[in-house]
Amino acid sequence: ELTQGQWEALMGNNPSWFGPNGAGTDCGSNCPLETVNWWESLAFANAVSAAEGLAACYTLTGCTNTVGNDMECTGVTVNAATVYDCAGYRLPTEAEWEYAARAGTDLYLYAGSNTVDDVAWYNGNASSTTHAVAGKLANDWGLYDMSGNVWEWTWDWYSPTYPSTTTDPEGPGTGVNRVKRGG
Repeated sequence: ELTQGQWEALMGNNPSWFGPNGAGTDCGSNCPLETVNWWESLAFANAVSAAEGLAACYTLTGCTNTVGNDMECTGVTVNAATVYDCAGYRLPTEAEWEYAARAGTDLYLYAGSNTVDDVAWYNGNASSTTHAVAGKLANDWGLYDMSGNVWEWTWDWYSPTYPSTTTDPEGPGTGVNRVKRGG
């Protein structure tokens, strides 16, 4: 998960509701970022790319409002032959997110454990608030919060069917909603 401190250091604002600017736990700049939309996630990926001297993966068009203030756009173009070919930072596809959460295995029901309380903040243990990033156990690849805490955007459009037998499946080319995972 991206922390509010990471977002604020690069984007200059903090749109989150929980944490330092709002309600919930006092986890400071280590609170997870929440309330950003898909367009703002793409803009952040481009900003990280620029900060590290890499080419932006996305060109956003027709944008209104500002990043962190409910920015909405009418279009996005991938600045490469495919999203997989981007040189800069980008959102993972749903399949990439799933692979990372499972750490390349099918050993666990949740990302890193068969016991949800080991790896996730959720309705049963979170007291209706977010919690500091990396407050639970990591999965086998050292990734935290792949299950629980807050939702994470992926590149793909939502589809009610997921091709479970395909290697590196691509999501649908169009749709109504983008996929969020993990929360």
